Amino acid sequence: MSNNTSSIVSKVWSFCNPLRDVGVGYGDYLEQLTYLLFLKMADEYSKPPNNRALNIPKEYNWESLTVIKGAELEIHYVNLLRELSTEKGILGQIFTKSQNKIQDPAMLAKIIDMINSEQWLVMGADVKGDIYEKLLEQNAQDVKSGAGQYFTPRPLIRAMVKCIQPQPMKTIADPACGTGGFFLAAYDYLVANNKLDKEQNKFIKLETFYGNEIVASTRRLALMNMFLHNIGDIDSDNFISPADALIAASPITYDYVLANPPFGKKSSQTFTNEEGEQEKVDLTYNCQDFWATTSNKQLNFVQHIPFHVENNRSGSGSCAR
Repeated sequence: MSNNTSSIVSKVWSFCNPLRDVGVGYGDYLEQLTYLLFLKMADEYSKPPNNRALNIPKEYNWESLTVIKGAELEIHYVNLLRELSTEKGILGQIFTKSQNKIQDPAMLAKIIDMINSEQWLVMGADVKGDIYEKLLEQNAQDVKSGAGQYFTPRPLIRAMVKCIQPQPMKTIADPACGTGGFFLAAYDYLVANNKLDKEQNKFIKLETFYGNEIVASTRRLALMNMFLHNIGDIDSDNFISPADALIAASPITYDYVLANPPFGKKSSQTFTNEEGEQEKVDLTYNCQDFWATTSNKQLNFVQHIPFHVENNRSGSGSCAR
């Protein structure tokens, strides 16, 4: 990590301890950073030389957060989160179920000033991406937050990608993508090991990666992580679905599947029978393409992933679990 990246990570993370003192955990802080950073970058995109205005209502844009302070700022921020969650496209997806977790207006104003002091678009994707990845890693190390279950260790991911050796102009899926680690490692591998032309770069940016993540807050982090690493675009279609990948076989096949499926069992249901006794029934996935019915999540993903891979039709795909 460069000195500049380390400096910005340190600056961003310096707010963690004061926020924890007032009950804001790492995960909550990271979510608020995601909302604010997205709005700041959207504001930068709307200005020359980009001139690409995202459809953000003027009364809820980045500038609206920088001109007020105190209790008025907190009220406005709450309204902003609620209103933007109803918008379409990636804007609505980033702000889905968003809530203000920083209820100290002075602290909120300081974080806004900190983000406003940087020009994020002029940073390389590697710098912005390194900053966000480092924050995700530190959040995952916080045992109390439970975020580690959505953050596969990056050295393990890079080793798996190296084994698969993905090639340009091929599609890559992760049906349980968490914060997007496999996508980032595959992106880095493709860029480092190929002399990519314009068409290949465009394909990597907009058409290579597809995933599922059912936890709204984790999916938000994944979308932002991809965006900061220059995968996808501020006004492009969303490529991470909120749907449960195990509900049905994928209608689309992909050249590669890279995943670290979640462990555990699907929730059980407790009810009172006719004799007045409590009965417990395990909820299972009943996908028509599964050869066994089970509530065991990892075994269900082992059944599910082969139906994602193109080699079931053409013999050209690969998967890693």
